[in-house]
Amino acid sequence: MRKQLFRKTCGIAAFILCLSLAGCSGDTAENDPGHKPDNTVTDETSDNISISPAASDIPDVSDIPGDTDINDNLEEKSMDYAEVFKDITLAKSYKGNLNTNPIIEQHYGADPFALVYDDTVYFYMTADAYEYDAKGEIKENSYSQIRSLYVVSTKDMINFTDHGEITIAGANGATKWAHNSWAPAAAWKMVDGKPKFFLYFADNGGGIGVVTSDSPVGPFVDELGHGLIRRDMENCGNVEWLFDPAVLVDDDGRAYIYFGGGVPFDREAGKPKAAHPMTGRCVELGDDMMSLKDVPVTVDAPYLFEDSGIHKYGDTYYYTYCSNFNVESDGENEYGFENGEICVMESKNPLGPFTFKERILKNPGHFYGLGGNNHHAIFKFKDKWYITYHARILEQAKGILHGYRSTCIEEFTMGEDGTIGDIKMTKNGGREQVGTLNPYEKINGATFAVMGGVDTAPADEVSKKYGCGNLLLTSINDGDYVKLEGVDFGEKGAKTVKATVKTNGKEGVIRVTTKYPNGDVAGYIPVKADAAETTVITAELDTVITGLQDVFFTFAGEGYEIIDWIFE
Repeated sequence: MRKQLFRKTCGIAAFILCLSLAGCSGDTAENDPGHKPDNTVTDETSDNISISPAASDIPDVSDIPGDTDINDNLEEKSMDYAEVFKDITLAKSYKGNLNTNPIIEQHYGADPFALVYDDTVYFYMTADAYEYDAKGEIKENSYSQIRSLYVVSTKDMINFTDHGEITIAGANGATKWAHNSWAPAAAWKMVDGKPKFFLYFADNGGGIGVVTSDSPVGPFVDELGHGLIRRDMENCGNVEWLFDPAVLVDDDGRAYIYFGGGVPFDREAGKPKAAHPMTGRCVELGDDMMSLKDVPVTVDAPYLFEDSGIHKYGDTYYYTYCSNFNVESDGENEYGFENGEICVMESKNPLGPFTFKERILKNPGHFYGLGGNNHHAIFKFKDKWYITYHARILEQAKGILHGYRSTCIEEFTMGEDGTIGDIKMTKNGGREQVGTLNPYEKINGATFAVMGGVDTAPADEVSKKYGCGNLLLTSINDGDYVKLEGVDFGEKGAKTVKATVKTNGKEGVIRVTTKYPNGDVAGYIPVKADAAETTVITAELDTVITGLQDVFFTFAGEGYEIIDWIFE
Protein backbone atom coordinates (compact mmCIF):
# COMPACT_ATOMS: atom_id res chain seq x y z
CA MET A 1 0.00 0.00 0.00
CA ARG A 2 1.02 3.61 -0.43
CA LYS A 3 0.71 6.46 2.03
CA GLN A 4 -2.13 8.19 0.21
CA LEU A 5 -4.38 5.17 0.71
CA PHE A 6 -4.92 6.30 4.27
CA ARG A 7 -5.97 9.83 3.35
CA LYS A 8 -9.66 10.59 3.24
CA THR A 9 -9.44 11.18 -0.51
CA CYS A 10 -8.30 7.63 -1.26
CA GLY A 11 -10.47 5.23 -3.23
CA ILE A 12 -11.59 1.93 -1.75
CA ALA A 13 -10.63 0.01 -4.87
CA ALA A 14 -7.05 1.24 -4.70
CA PHE A 15 -6.92 0.36 -1.02
CA ILE A 16 -8.05 -3.21 -1.62
CA LEU A 17 -5.73 -3.62 -4.60
CA CYS A 18 -2.70 -2.75 -2.49
CA LEU A 19 -3.55 -5.09 0.37
CA SER A 20 -2.67 -8.79 0.07
CA LEU A 21 -6.01 -10.46 0.51
CA ALA A 22 -4.77 -14.05 0.67
CA GLY A 23 -6.87 -15.57 3.46
CA CYS A 24 -7.29 -19.20 4.32
CA SER A 25 -10.42 -21.23 4.87
CA GLY A 26 -12.66 -20.63 7.87
CA ASP A 27 -14.00 -23.23 10.28
CA THR A 28 -17.03 -24.03 12.40
CA ALA A 29 -17.46 -23.68 16.17
CA GLU A 30 -19.11 -26.05 18.61
CA ASN A 31 -21.76 -24.48 20.83
CA ASP A 32 -19.99 -24.87 24.17
CA PRO A 33 -19.46 -21.46 25.78
CA GLY A 34 -17.60 -23.01 28.72
CA HIS A 35 -16.05 -20.22 30.76
CA LYS A 36 -17.02 -17.39 28.42
CA PRO A 37 -18.69 -14.17 29.63
CA ASP A 38 -22.46 -13.90 29.24
CA ASN A 39 -22.12 -11.37 26.45
CA THR A 40 -20.14 -13.77 24.26
CA VAL A 41 -21.77 -15.49 21.30
CA THR A 42 -20.74 -18.46 19.23
CA ASP A 43 -18.13 -17.70 16.59
CA GLU A 44 -19.52 -18.95 13.30
CA THR A 45 -16.17 -18.77 11.54
CA SER A 46 -13.83 -20.87 13.69
CA ASP A 47 -13.96 -24.45 14.88
CA ASN A 48 -13.91 -25.34 18.54
CA ILE A 49 -11.38 -27.47 20.06
CA SER A 50 -8.06 -19.88 26.91
CA ILE A 51 -1.44 -11.96 31.29
CA SER A 52 -0.15 -9.28 31.06
CA PRO A 53 3.55 -9.37 31.86
CA ALA A 54 4.96 -6.93 34.33
CA ALA A 55 4.88 -3.37 33.05
CA SER A 56 8.67 -3.25 33.29
CA ASP A 57 8.89 -5.99 30.65
CA ILE A 58 7.17 -3.87 28.00
CA PRO A 59 8.58 -0.63 26.49
CA ASP A 60 6.77 2.42 27.87
CA VAL A 61 4.69 4.32 25.32
CA SER A 62 6.61 7.48 26.12
CA ASP A 63 9.83 5.74 25.08
CA ILE A 64 8.57 4.88 21.61
CA PRO A 65 9.07 7.45 18.81
CA GLY A 66 6.43 8.50 16.32
CA ASP A 67 3.19 8.63 18.32
CA THR A 68 0.67 8.75 15.49
CA ASP A 69 -2.83 10.16 16.01
CA ILE A 70 -5.45 9.08 13.45
CA ASN A 71 -8.61 10.45 15.04
CA ASP A 72 -9.49 12.85 12.21
CA ASN A 73 -12.07 11.89 9.59
CA LEU A 74 -13.00 8.86 11.68
CA GLU A 75 -16.38 8.04 10.14
CA GLU A 76 -15.20 8.15 6.53
CA LYS A 77 -12.06 6.16 7.31
CA SER A 78 -14.03 3.46 9.13
CA MET A 79 -16.24 2.97 6.09
CA ASP A 80 -13.17 2.45 3.92
CA TYR A 81 -11.61 0.04 6.42
CA ALA A 82 -14.80 -2.00 6.60
CA GLU A 83 -14.57 -2.56 2.85
CA VAL A 84 -10.98 -3.77 3.25
CA PHE A 85 -12.12 -6.58 5.54
CA LYS A 86 -15.23 -7.43 3.53
CA ASP A 87 -13.61 -10.16 1.44
CA ILE A 88 -10.86 -11.26 3.84
CA THR A 89 -11.19 -14.84 5.10
CA LEU A 90 -10.24 -15.49 8.70
CA ALA A 91 -7.22 -17.64 9.42
CA LYS A 92 -7.84 -20.97 11.13
CA SER A 93 -7.55 -21.38 14.87
CA TYR A 94 -6.63 -25.01 15.47
CA LYS A 95 -8.17 -25.02 18.93
CA GLY A 96 -11.16 -22.84 18.02
CA ASN A 97 -12.45 -19.74 19.76
CA LEU A 98 -14.41 -21.44 22.54
CA ASN A 99 -11.78 -23.82 23.92
CA THR A 100 -8.81 -23.43 26.23
CA ASN A 101 -6.75 -26.52 25.29
CA PRO A 102 -4.06 -26.61 24.12
CA ILE A 103 -2.92 -23.49 25.95
CA ILE A 104 -0.87 -22.26 22.97
CA GLU A 105 -1.03 -22.87 19.23
CA GLN A 106 2.04 -21.05 17.87
CA HIS A 107 4.30 -23.96 18.80
CA TYR A 108 4.23 -27.34 20.49
CA GLY A 109 5.22 -27.93 24.12
CA ALA A 110 5.44 -31.19 26.08
CA ASP A 111 6.19 -32.50 29.58
CA PRO A 112 4.81 -29.37 31.29
CA PHE A 113 5.75 -28.23 34.78
CA ALA A 114 4.02 -25.32 36.57
CA LEU A 115 5.75 -22.79 38.83
CA VAL A 116 3.60 -20.32 40.78
CA TYR A 117 5.35 -17.02 41.49
CA ASP A 118 4.12 -13.47 42.11
CA ASP A 119 0.46 -14.12 41.29
CA THR A 120 1.47 -15.78 38.01
CA VAL A 121 1.86 -19.36 36.80
CA TYR A 122 4.87 -20.10 34.59
CA PHE A 123 4.75 -23.23 32.45
CA TYR A 124 8.02 -24.81 31.34
CA MET A 125 7.79 -27.34 28.50
CA THR A 126 9.94 -29.56 26.33
CA ALA A 127 10.31 -27.74 23.01
CA ASP A 128 8.90 -30.29 20.59
CA ALA A 129 9.73 -29.18 17.05
CA TYR A 130 9.37 -30.83 13.66
CA GLU A 131 12.01 -33.25 12.49
CA TYR A 132 12.37 -33.76 8.73
CA ASP A 133 13.57 -36.63 6.56
CA ALA A 134 15.85 -36.40 3.53
CA LYS A 135 12.88 -35.44 1.35
CA GLY A 136 11.97 -32.54 3.62
CA GLU A 137 8.87 -34.27 4.96
CA ILE A 138 7.92 -34.24 8.64
CA LYS A 139 8.88 -37.48 10.35
CA GLU A 140 8.20 -39.10 13.72
CA ASN A 141 9.30 -37.13 16.76
CA SER A 142 12.40 -38.87 18.12
CA TYR A 143 13.10 -36.23 20.83
CA SER A 144 16.80 -36.57 19.96
CA GLN A 145 17.01 -33.07 18.46
CA ILE A 146 15.38 -31.24 21.38
CA ARG A 147 17.83 -28.86 23.08
CA SER A 148 15.45 -26.13 24.23
CA LEU A 149 12.56 -25.52 26.61
CA TYR A 150 9.58 -23.21 26.15
CA VAL A 151 8.13 -20.93 28.82
CA VAL A 152 4.72 -19.24 28.86
CA SER A 153 2.82 -17.59 31.71
CA THR A 154 -0.70 -16.70 32.79
CA LYS A 155 -2.36 -14.64 35.49
CA ASP A 156 -5.89 -15.86 34.77
CA MET A 157 -5.52 -19.42 33.39
CA ILE A 158 -7.06 -18.37 30.06
CA ASN A 159 -4.81 -15.73 28.45
CA PHE A 160 -1.18 -16.82 28.04
CA THR A 161 1.96 -14.79 27.40
CA ASP A 162 4.67 -16.43 25.31
CA HIS A 163 8.15 -15.80 26.75
CA GLY A 164 9.99 -17.83 24.14
CA GLU A 165 12.56 -20.55 23.90
CA ILE A 166 15.21 -21.22 26.53
CA THR A 167 18.21 -22.74 24.78
CA ILE A 168 19.64 -25.23 27.25
CA ALA A 169 21.84 -27.88 25.62
CA GLY A 170 24.47 -28.06 22.91
CA ALA A 171 26.99 -25.63 21.50
CA ASN A 172 24.55 -22.72 21.54
CA GLY A 173 22.98 -23.54 24.89
CA ALA A 174 23.64 -22.55 28.47
CA THR A 175 24.99 -26.04 29.25
CA LYS A 176 27.59 -26.96 26.63
CA TRP A 177 28.05 -30.37 28.24
CA ALA A 178 24.42 -31.47 27.84
CA HIS A 179 23.07 -33.28 24.76
CA ASN A 180 19.34 -32.66 25.21
CA SER A 181 16.83 -30.85 27.39
CA TRP A 182 13.62 -32.69 28.26
CA ALA A 183 10.92 -32.63 30.92
CA PRO A 184 11.71 -29.48 32.94
CA ALA A 185 10.91 -28.66 36.56
CA ALA A 186 11.32 -25.27 38.23
CA ALA A 187 11.56 -23.71 41.69
CA TRP A 188 12.48 -20.39 43.25
CA LYS A 189 14.10 -19.28 46.49
CA MET A 190 15.11 -16.01 48.12
CA VAL A 191 18.90 -15.62 47.91
CA ASP A 192 20.59 -12.52 49.37
CA GLY A 193 17.23 -10.80 49.58
CA LYS A 194 16.33 -11.44 45.92
CA PRO A 195 14.32 -14.20 44.23
CA LYS A 196 16.42 -16.72 42.34
CA PHE A 197 15.00 -19.24 39.88
CA PHE A 198 16.20 -22.80 39.30
CA LEU A 199 15.27 -24.70 36.15
CA TYR A 200 15.94 -28.45 36.20
CA PHE A 201 16.00 -30.56 33.03
CA ALA A 202 16.70 -34.08 31.82
CA ASP A 203 19.73 -34.59 29.62
CA ASN A 204 18.11 -37.35 27.57
CA GLY A 205 17.91 -40.35 29.96
CA GLY A 206 21.43 -39.97 31.29
CA GLY A 207 21.21 -37.34 34.00
CA ILE A 208 19.64 -34.14 35.30
CA GLY A 209 21.03 -30.62 35.09
CA VAL A 210 20.08 -27.23 36.51
CA VAL A 211 20.37 -23.66 35.24
CA THR A 212 19.63 -20.46 37.14
CA SER A 213 18.26 -16.98 36.54
CA ASP A 214 17.15 -13.81 38.31
CA SER A 215 13.88 -13.98 36.35
CA PRO A 216 11.40 -16.82 35.76
CA VAL A 217 11.70 -16.16 32.00
CA GLY A 218 15.49 -16.03 31.85
CA PRO A 219 18.08 -15.68 30.59
CA PHE A 220 19.35 -18.79 32.36
CA VAL A 221 23.02 -19.59 33.04
CA ASP A 222 24.94 -22.71 34.01
CA GLU A 223 26.47 -22.00 37.43
CA LEU A 224 27.21 -25.63 38.20
CA GLY A 225 29.12 -26.49 35.03
CA HIS A 226 28.07 -30.16 35.10
CA GLY A 227 25.07 -32.38 35.81
CA LEU A 228 23.32 -32.19 39.17
CA ILE A 229 22.36 -35.88 39.13
CA ARG A 230 24.71 -38.28 37.34
CA ARG A 231 25.18 -42.01 36.86
CA ASP A 232 28.39 -42.00 38.90
CA MET A 233 26.38 -41.07 42.01
CA GLU A 234 25.34 -43.68 44.57
CA ASN A 235 21.95 -45.28 43.85
CA CYS A 236 21.72 -43.49 40.51
CA GLY A 237 23.75 -45.67 38.16
CA ASN A 238 21.17 -48.46 38.58
CA VAL A 239 18.29 -46.30 37.27
CA GLU A 240 17.25 -47.18 33.72
CA TRP A 241 16.23 -43.61 32.82
CA LEU A 242 17.83 -40.90 34.91
CA PHE A 243 15.38 -38.18 33.92
CA ASP A 244 11.97 -36.46 34.45
CA PRO A 245 12.67 -34.31 37.53
CA ALA A 246 9.99 -32.79 39.78
CA VAL A 247 10.77 -30.36 42.60
CA LEU A 248 8.93 -29.49 45.82
CA VAL A 249 9.87 -26.59 48.09
CA ASP A 250 8.24 -27.43 51.43
CA ASP A 251 6.63 -25.02 53.89
CA ASP A 252 9.84 -24.91 55.94
CA GLY A 253 11.93 -23.95 52.91
CA ARG A 254 13.56 -27.35 52.48
CA ALA A 255 13.49 -28.60 48.89
CA TYR A 256 13.26 -32.09 47.39
CA ILE A 257 13.77 -33.49 43.91
CA TYR A 258 12.08 -36.61 42.45
CA PHE A 259 13.24 -38.37 39.29
CA GLY A 260 13.90 -41.64 37.45
CA GLY A 261 12.04 -44.26 35.48
CA GLY A 262 12.32 -47.17 33.11
CA VAL A 263 11.61 -50.89 33.30
CA PRO A 264 14.67 -53.15 33.69
CA PHE A 265 14.67 -56.61 32.16
CA ASP A 266 14.57 -59.55 34.58
CA ARG A 267 16.92 -62.09 32.99
CA GLU A 268 15.96 -64.89 35.35
CA ALA A 269 12.25 -64.48 34.67
CA GLY A 270 12.88 -63.73 31.00
CA LYS A 271 10.59 -60.68 30.99
CA PRO A 272 10.55 -57.03 32.04
CA LYS A 273 10.50 -56.32 35.77
CA ALA A 274 7.25 -54.44 35.28
CA ALA A 275 5.35 -54.66 38.58
CA HIS A 276 8.11 -53.24 40.78
CA PRO A 277 10.85 -51.74 38.58
CA MET A 278 12.34 -49.84 41.56
CA THR A 279 13.65 -47.06 39.31
CA GLY A 280 12.11 -44.03 41.06
CA ARG A 281 14.29 -41.84 43.28
CA CYS A 282 13.92 -38.87 45.63
CA VAL A 283 16.38 -36.82 47.67
CA GLU A 284 16.61 -33.55 49.57
CA LEU A 285 18.34 -30.73 47.72
CA GLY A 286 21.08 -28.67 49.32
CA ASP A 287 20.42 -25.17 50.55
CA ASP A 288 21.90 -23.87 47.29
CA MET A 289 19.29 -25.89 45.30
CA MET A 290 22.19 -27.16 43.17
CA SER A 291 23.50 -30.03 45.30
CA LEU A 292 22.17 -33.14 47.05
CA LYS A 293 22.14 -33.48 50.85
CA ASP A 294 22.18 -37.28 50.89
CA VAL A 295 22.05 -40.45 48.81
CA PRO A 296 18.82 -40.63 46.74
CA VAL A 297 16.11 -42.89 48.21
CA THR A 298 14.40 -45.58 46.10
CA VAL A 299 10.68 -45.12 45.44
CA ASP A 300 8.81 -48.41 45.03
CA ALA A 301 6.03 -47.25 42.70
CA PRO A 302 3.92 -50.08 41.20
CA TYR A 303 4.47 -50.39 37.45
CA LEU A 304 6.48 -47.14 37.34
CA PHE A 305 7.42 -45.98 33.86
CA GLU A 306 8.43 -42.29 34.07
CA ASP A 307 7.14 -38.78 34.86
CA SER A 308 7.72 -38.13 38.55
CA GLY A 309 5.40 -35.53 40.09
CA ILE A 310 5.02 -34.14 43.61
CA HIS A 311 2.58 -31.91 45.48
CA LYS A 312 1.51 -31.38 49.07
CA TYR A 313 -2.00 -31.17 50.50
CA GLY A 314 -2.33 -30.52 54.21
CA ASP A 315 0.35 -32.60 55.91
CA THR A 316 0.46 -35.26 53.18
CA TYR A 317 2.87 -35.58 50.26
CA TYR A 318 1.58 -36.98 46.97
CA TYR A 319 4.02 -38.66 44.60
CA THR A 320 2.50 -39.03 41.14
CA TYR A 321 3.84 -40.90 38.14
CA CYS A 322 3.00 -42.57 34.83
CA SER A 323 2.45 -46.33 34.79
CA ASN A 324 4.41 -48.41 32.31
CA PHE A 325 3.11 -50.26 29.27
CA ASN A 326 3.46 -53.74 30.76
CA VAL A 327 0.57 -53.65 33.22
CA GLU A 328 -0.81 -57.18 33.49
CA SER A 329 -4.33 -58.19 34.50
CA ASP A 330 -3.10 -58.86 38.04
CA GLY A 331 -1.85 -55.29 38.24
CA GLU A 332 -5.09 -53.90 36.85
CA ASN A 333 -7.10 -55.83 39.43
CA GLU A 334 -4.86 -54.85 42.33
CA TYR A 335 -4.31 -51.17 41.56
CA GLY A 336 -7.09 -50.18 39.17
CA PHE A 337 -4.97 -48.68 36.43
CA GLU A 338 -3.84 -49.66 32.95
CA ASN A 339 -0.95 -48.81 30.64
CA GLY A 340 0.36 -45.24 30.51
CA GLU A 341 -1.88 -43.71 33.17
CA ILE A 342 -1.15 -41.16 35.91
CA CYS A 343 -1.17 -42.72 39.39
CA VAL A 344 -0.88 -41.38 42.95
CA MET A 345 0.98 -42.52 46.05
CA GLU A 346 0.97 -40.76 49.43
CA SER A 347 3.15 -40.36 52.50
CA LYS A 348 3.50 -38.20 55.61
CA ASN A 349 7.19 -37.81 54.80
CA PRO A 350 8.51 -36.06 51.66
CA LEU A 351 10.98 -38.93 51.14
CA GLY A 352 8.46 -41.68 51.76
CA PRO A 353 7.89 -44.52 51.99
CA PHE A 354 4.85 -43.97 49.79
CA THR A 355 1.74 -46.15 49.60
CA PHE A 356 -0.46 -46.48 46.54
CA LYS A 357 -3.67 -44.43 46.55
CA GLU A 358 -5.41 -44.13 43.15
CA ARG A 359 -5.33 -43.64 39.37
CA ILE A 360 -6.31 -40.07 38.38
CA LEU A 361 -5.70 -39.61 34.64
CA LYS A 362 -6.02 -42.09 31.80
CA ASN A 363 -3.76 -42.03 28.76
CA PRO A 364 -4.49 -39.29 26.18
CA GLY A 365 -5.38 -42.02 23.70
CA HIS A 366 -8.46 -42.82 25.79
CA PHE A 367 -9.83 -39.30 25.24
CA TYR A 368 -8.46 -38.25 21.86
CA GLY A 369 -7.63 -41.48 20.05
CA LEU A 370 -3.92 -40.59 19.89
CA GLY A 371 -1.91 -42.26 22.62
CA GLY A 372 1.72 -42.08 23.65
CA ASN A 373 3.62 -41.09 26.74
CA ASN A 374 1.67 -39.39 29.51
CA HIS A 375 3.34 -36.55 31.42
CA HIS A 376 1.82 -34.24 34.03
CA ALA A 377 2.28 -31.83 36.94
CA ILE A 378 -0.17 -30.87 39.70
CA PHE A 379 -0.31 -27.38 41.20
CA LYS A 380 -2.50 -24.99 43.16
CA PHE A 381 -3.24 -21.43 42.01
CA LYS A 382 -5.63 -18.93 43.56
CA ASP A 383 -7.20 -21.62 45.76
CA LYS A 384 -7.92 -23.89 42.80
CA TRP A 385 -6.23 -27.18 41.91
CA TYR A 386 -5.03 -27.98 38.39
CA ILE A 387 -3.27 -30.72 36.48
CA THR A 388 -1.23 -29.85 33.41
CA TYR A 389 -0.37 -32.55 30.89
CA HIS A 390 0.38 -32.99 27.20
CA ALA A 391 -1.67 -34.47 24.38
CA ARG A 392 -1.40 -34.62 20.61
CA ILE A 393 -4.51 -32.57 19.87
CA LEU A 394 -2.72 -29.73 18.06
CA GLU A 395 -0.97 -32.02 15.61
CA GLN A 396 -4.24 -33.92 15.31
CA ALA A 397 -6.03 -30.71 14.28
CA LYS A 398 -3.25 -30.02 11.76
CA GLY A 399 -3.39 -33.54 10.37
CA ILE A 400 0.23 -34.24 11.34
CA LEU A 401 0.33 -37.51 13.29
CA HIS A 402 3.97 -37.91 14.26
CA GLY A 403 4.09 -37.60 18.03
CA TYR A 404 4.29 -33.82 18.51
CA ARG A 405 2.73 -32.84 21.81
CA SER A 406 0.97 -29.79 23.25
CA THR A 407 0.34 -28.62 26.80
CA CYS A 408 -3.17 -28.69 28.26
CA ILE A 409 -4.67 -27.94 31.69
CA GLU A 410 -7.66 -29.30 33.62
CA GLU A 411 -9.11 -28.01 36.86
CA PHE A 412 -10.04 -30.53 39.56
CA THR A 413 -11.08 -30.70 43.21
CA MET A 414 -8.93 -32.16 45.97
CA GLY A 415 -11.13 -34.15 48.36
CA GLU A 416 -10.81 -33.54 52.08
CA ASP A 417 -9.08 -36.91 52.39
CA GLY A 418 -6.70 -36.04 49.55
CA THR A 419 -8.57 -38.12 46.98
CA ILE A 420 -8.54 -36.68 43.48
CA GLY A 421 -10.60 -39.17 41.49
CA ASP A 422 -10.70 -39.56 37.73
CA ILE A 423 -9.86 -36.41 35.76
CA LYS A 424 -11.09 -36.13 32.19
CA MET A 425 -9.01 -34.59 29.41
CA THR A 426 -11.14 -32.01 27.62
CA LYS A 427 -10.69 -29.38 24.96
CA ASN A 428 -12.45 -26.74 27.05
CA GLY A 429 -10.22 -27.48 30.03
CA GLY A 430 -13.04 -27.62 32.56
CA ARG A 431 -11.71 -24.39 34.04
CA GLU A 432 -12.92 -20.84 34.47
CA GLN A 433 -10.98 -17.63 34.14
CA VAL A 434 -9.60 -16.53 37.52
CA GLY A 435 -9.65 -12.75 37.47
CA THR A 436 -9.88 -10.64 34.34
CA LEU A 437 -7.55 -8.97 31.86
CA ASN A 438 -7.00 -5.24 32.51
CA PRO A 439 -7.12 -3.30 29.22
CA TYR A 440 -5.78 -0.14 30.89
CA GLU A 441 -2.40 -1.76 31.57
CA LYS A 442 -0.15 -2.59 28.65
CA ILE A 443 -0.80 -6.05 27.26
CA ASN A 444 2.15 -7.70 25.53
CA GLY A 445 1.51 -8.53 21.87
CA ALA A 446 2.47 -12.16 22.58
CA THR A 447 -0.44 -12.45 25.05
CA PHE A 448 -3.68 -14.06 23.90
CA ALA A 449 -6.18 -16.81 24.59
CA VAL A 450 -6.62 -17.90 20.96
CA MET A 451 -4.79 -17.12 17.74
CA GLY A 452 -5.18 -17.73 14.05
CA GLY A 453 -2.18 -17.64 11.72
CA VAL A 454 0.21 -15.46 13.70
CA ASP A 455 3.45 -16.30 15.48
CA THR A 456 5.70 -14.85 18.18
CA ALA A 457 9.32 -13.71 18.05
CA PRO A 458 11.95 -12.00 20.24
CA ALA A 459 11.21 -8.30 20.71
CA ASP A 460 14.50 -6.89 22.02
CA GLU A 461 18.23 -7.52 22.03
CA VAL A 462 18.15 -9.70 25.16
CA SER A 463 15.44 -12.00 23.86
CA LYS A 464 17.11 -12.13 20.44
CA LYS A 465 20.35 -13.25 22.06
CA TYR A 466 18.86 -15.81 24.45
CA GLY A 467 15.57 -16.68 22.74
CA CYS A 468 13.52 -15.97 25.86
CA GLY A 469 12.17 -12.92 27.66
CA ASN A 470 10.08 -10.25 25.92
CA LEU A 471 8.32 -11.38 22.71
CA LEU A 472 6.14 -9.66 20.12
CA LEU A 473 3.45 -10.72 17.66
CA THR A 474 4.78 -11.46 14.17
CA SER A 475 4.12 -13.38 10.90
CA ILE A 476 0.99 -11.29 10.38
CA ASN A 477 -1.02 -11.79 7.18
CA ASP A 478 -4.53 -11.00 5.93
CA GLY A 479 -7.19 -12.59 8.11
CA ASP A 480 -4.87 -13.50 10.99
CA TYR A 481 -6.18 -12.62 14.43
CA VAL A 482 -5.73 -12.92 18.19
CA LYS A 483 -8.31 -13.15 20.94
CA LEU A 484 -8.03 -11.59 24.39
CA GLU A 485 -10.58 -13.22 26.67
CA GLY A 486 -12.39 -11.80 29.66
CA VAL A 487 -11.23 -8.19 29.29
CA ASP A 488 -12.86 -5.94 31.90
CA PHE A 489 -13.47 -2.43 30.51
CA GLY A 490 -15.64 -1.33 33.44
CA GLU A 491 -18.74 0.87 33.33
CA LYS A 492 -17.17 3.94 31.72
CA GLY A 493 -15.35 1.87 29.12
CA ALA A 494 -12.58 2.53 26.61
CA LYS A 495 -12.70 5.29 24.00
CA THR A 496 -9.27 4.87 22.42
CA VAL A 497 -6.75 2.11 21.80
CA LYS A 498 -2.98 2.40 21.40
CA ALA A 499 -0.83 -0.16 19.62
CA THR A 500 2.96 -0.15 19.70
CA VAL A 501 3.91 -1.40 16.24
CA LYS A 502 7.10 -2.23 14.36
CA THR A 503 6.03 -1.22 10.86
CA ASN A 504 9.04 -2.74 9.04
CA GLY A 505 8.14 -0.51 6.08
CA LYS A 506 4.77 -2.21 5.76
CA GLU A 507 1.23 -0.96 6.23
CA GLY A 508 -2.18 -2.40 6.91
CA VAL A 509 -5.25 -2.14 9.11
CA ILE A 510 -6.16 -3.77 12.42
CA ARG A 511 -9.86 -4.30 13.16
CA VAL A 512 -11.00 -4.30 16.79
CA THR A 513 -14.15 -6.34 17.49
CA THR A 514 -15.88 -7.82 20.52
CA LYS A 515 -17.60 -11.18 21.04
CA TYR A 516 -15.96 -12.92 18.06
CA PRO A 517 -13.65 -12.10 15.09
CA ASN A 518 -16.49 -10.95 12.84
CA GLY A 519 -18.43 -9.54 15.79
CA ASP A 520 -19.31 -6.01 16.81
CA VAL A 521 -16.76 -3.62 15.29
CA ALA A 522 -15.40 -1.17 17.86
CA GLY A 523 -12.90 0.51 15.55
CA TYR A 524 -9.84 0.27 13.33
CA ILE A 525 -6.11 0.90 13.78
CA PRO A 526 -4.30 1.81 10.53
CA VAL A 527 -0.58 1.06 10.19
CA LYS A 528 1.37 3.48 7.92
CA ALA A 529 4.54 2.49 6.14
CA ASP A 530 6.02 5.99 6.41
CA ALA A 531 5.77 6.00 10.21
CA ALA A 532 8.82 5.47 12.40
CA GLU A 533 10.02 1.86 12.39
CA THR A 534 8.63 1.47 15.90
CA THR A 535 5.65 3.71 16.54
CA VAL A 536 2.69 4.11 18.86
CA ILE A 537 -0.56 4.39 16.90
CA THR A 538 -3.48 5.96 18.75
CA ALA A 539 -6.94 5.28 17.35
CA GLU A 540 -10.24 6.59 18.61
CA LEU A 541 -12.83 3.84 18.73
CA ASP A 542 -16.12 4.16 16.83
CA THR A 543 -17.89 2.59 19.81
CA VAL A 544 -17.02 2.82 23.48
CA ILE A 545 -16.27 -0.67 24.81
CA THR A 546 -17.76 -1.33 28.25
CA GLY A 547 -18.15 -4.25 30.63
CA LEU A 548 -16.60 -7.71 30.39
CA GLN A 549 -15.73 -8.53 26.79
CA ASP A 550 -13.79 -10.88 24.57
CA VAL A 551 -11.71 -8.69 22.26
CA PHE A 552 -10.39 -9.70 18.84
CA PHE A 553 -7.70 -7.97 16.80
CA THR A 554 -7.95 -9.02 13.14
CA PHE A 555 -5.26 -8.03 10.66
CA ALA A 556 -5.20 -6.82 7.05
CA GLY A 557 -1.84 -6.39 5.36
CA GLU A 558 1.35 -8.19 6.30
CA GLY A 559 4.88 -7.74 7.58
CA TYR A 560 4.27 -5.43 10.54
CA GLU A 561 4.60 -6.61 14.15
CA ILE A 562 2.81 -5.81 17.42
CA ILE A 563 4.77 -5.05 20.59
CA ASP A 564 1.84 -4.24 22.87
CA TRP A 565 -1.72 -2.90 23.24
CA ILE A 566 -3.37 -0.56 25.74
CA PHE A 567 -6.85 0.97 25.92
CA GLU A 568 -7.73 4.34 27.39
